[in-house]
Amino acid sequence: MAEIERHSFDVLVVGAGGAGLRAAIAAHDAGAKVGIVCKSLLGKAHTVMAEGGIAAAMANVWAEDNWQVHFRDTMRGGKMLNHWRMAQLHAQEAPDRVRELEEWGALFDRTPDGLISQRDFGGHRYARLAHVGDRTGLELIRTLQQRAVALGIEVFMECTITKLVKSDGRIAGAFGYWRESGRFVAFEAPSVVLATGGIGKSYKVTSNSWEYTGDGHALALEAGASLVNMEFVQFHPTGMVWPPSVKGILVTESVRGDGGVLRNSEGRRFMFDYIPEFFKAETADSEEEADRWYEDKTNNRRPPELLPRDEVARAINSEVKAGRGSPHGGVFLDIASRRTPEYIRRRLPSMYHQFKELADVDITAEPMEVGPTCHYVMGGVAVDPDTGESVVPGLYAAGEVAGGMHGANRLGGNSLSDLLVFGRRTGLNAAYAVVRRRAERPTISDEEIRAASEHALAPFSIEGGENPYTVQHDLQEVMHNLVGIIRTAEEMEQALTDLAALRERITRLSVEGHRQYNPGWHLALDLHNMLRVSECIARAALERTESRGGHTRDDYPATDDSWGKLNLHCRLDGEAVGITREPLPQMPDDLRELFN
Repeated sequence: MAEIERHSFDVLVVGAGGAGLRAAIAAHDAGAKVGIVCKSLLGKAHTVMAEGGIAAAMANVWAEDNWQVHFRDTMRGGKMLNHWRMAQLHAQEAPDRVRELEEWGALFDRTPDGLISQRDFGGHRYARLAHVGDRTGLELIRTLQQRAVALGIEVFMECTITKLVKSDGRIAGAFGYWRESGRFVAFEAPSVVLATGGIGKSYKVTSNSWEYTGDGHALALEAGASLVNMEFVQFHPTGMVWPPSVKGILVTESVRGDGGVLRNSEGRRFMFDYIPEFFKAETADSEEEADRWYEDKTNNRRPPELLPRDEVARAINSEVKAGRGSPHGGVFLDIASRRTPEYIRRRLPSMYHQFKELADVDITAEPMEVGPTCHYVMGGVAVDPDTGESVVPGLYAAGEVAGGMHGANRLGGNSLSDLLVFGRRTGLNAAYAVVRRRAERPTISDEEIRAASEHALAPFSIEGGENPYTVQHDLQEVMHNLVGIIRTAEEMEQALTDLAALRERITRLSVEGHRQYNPGWHLALDLHNMLRVSECIARAALERTESRGGHTRDDYPATDDSWGKLNLHCRLDGEAVGITREPLPQMPDDLRELFN
C-alpha cells in the first residue's frame, strides 16, 4: 500500500463541468484547500454541449419578468414535484450568477441598448435565457475554467473515482485510478462534492458524451445516500436521427425559439394537435397567431413548438407511431423556410457549422430529421436545498447528479443556472463544514485501499469471461426498448429481469492487456455504475403508476393527483435497490398563492 499515491484536501470536487468548477471556486473563496478530479480533460465537460442559454429572470427583454414568474414556470414545468425551496433559491439567485459570470469575463450577446440579450425557450413565460450565440455552455466553461486556474486550484485530469471512503459514518475521501497509467490514487478529504453529471450512456440514443455513466449517482448510493426522482428521464425532443454520423446529437431548442417549426411527413405543423389543457391559455392555437408571436411578440401566447420538452417529445413520438414520421423515424424541424441564411448563420453558428461539416446537412436550405434523444436525468442525489449536503455527512452534490430541483421535467436553460446557483452554494457549505471541523481530519486506511484495489483489478483475473462492450450494448438495448420514452409495467418488469441477468454477467467481466490506458477495463468499471443507476430508473418507473413529466406510462396515461404529493427515493439494502415513498416538502402559503 505504500506505493499508492495520496493527496489531502479540505474539499475534493469530483467533476469539472459547470457545477464542479463553480463549487471549487466557491470553496476556495471560503478559505478551503480544494482539489478537482475529472474523468476527462479540463474543458471537455458536457456543460459545453449546453447551447441555448442560462435561464435567469433579469428582465432585460421583458420588464414584467421576475423571480416569482421564473419560480412558477419551473414548478409548473416540473409538474409540481420539484423541491419548492430549490426552485425558489434557483429563481432568486440566477440573475446574480449570470452577472457574476459577466464580471469574470463571459462575453454575452447584447440587446440593442447594451444589456445581456435573452432568448425564448420552451416552458418559460418570458424570454429569459442569457446566451452567447448557440454556444453558451462553452463560454460558461471557458470563463469558470479560466478563473479556477487563475486561483491556483489543483486539477487532476483523466482520473476516475471508483469508490467513496467513509470513516465513523462520515466521508473521509475517495479512491480512484489514473486512466493513462492505471495506477491507483487516494484523496483524503472531509468534504466531497459530486458534480459528475448524468446517466445517458445507459441508453442507445443519447446526446450525452462518453463520460456520462452515472458515476456520481452510483457512488452516492453505495455510500449510503438516497436518489430521488429517478423515474424522470428527459428525452430532448430534437436530437438528429439522420444521417448516422450525427445520430443522437442535440439540435438546440434555440432553433425553435428563433422560428423553427416541427412538421410531419405530410408537411403539417402538428404541434397544434398536442396542446395540453394545462397550457392552452398561454399557447397559440393557430399558425397565424404563432407567427405573429415570432414577429412582434406583442402577446404571451407562445407557439406550441415552445411547450415544455416532455410535451414536445411525446407529440413527436405520437406522430411517428401514427405513421406520419420522417423516412428515418423522426419528424422534420424546419427553420430554412422561415429565416434567411444570414439570420440562421448569425443566430445559430454552431448548429450550422456542426451539421454542415459532420453530415453535409445545410440547415439554411433544408429541414433536419429529428426525434427524441436521451438528454438529462431529473433524478439524482437527495440533498438539503440550502447546503447541497446529502444524508451522508460530508457528501455533497450539485448539477445534474443532484435531484429535486427540476421535479418531473427540466425546462431548457434551467440546467446552466442550476449548476451556477447550487455549485456555488454547495462549494461554500462544503468549505464551511471543514473550517468548523479543522481538528477532525479523516484518513483512508490501508484496508479500504486494498479492498478498492482488488475490486478494480478483478476483471484482469478472469479469463474467457464476458466482453464489457457486449454487456454495454445489451444494457443500452434493454433501456432503450423497455424503459424509454413510453413505458408499460410488462416491459419494465422484463427490463428488471434483464438487468438482473446483466448484473450477474458483470461479475464475469474479462479484460485483456495491461492497466496502461485500457478502454475495455475502464468500461468494465463503469458498467457497475451504469447497471446500478439503470435499476433505480426501472424500479422507480415501475412504482409510479401515472404519467407525469419525463415519465410516460401507456398503461397509466393520466396524471394522478395522489402521486403529485409523493417523491420516490431509491436506497441500497445490501446489494438490492429499495424504493420508498416520501411526502413532498410543504410549500409556504405565499409561494403557493403564485399558482392561483
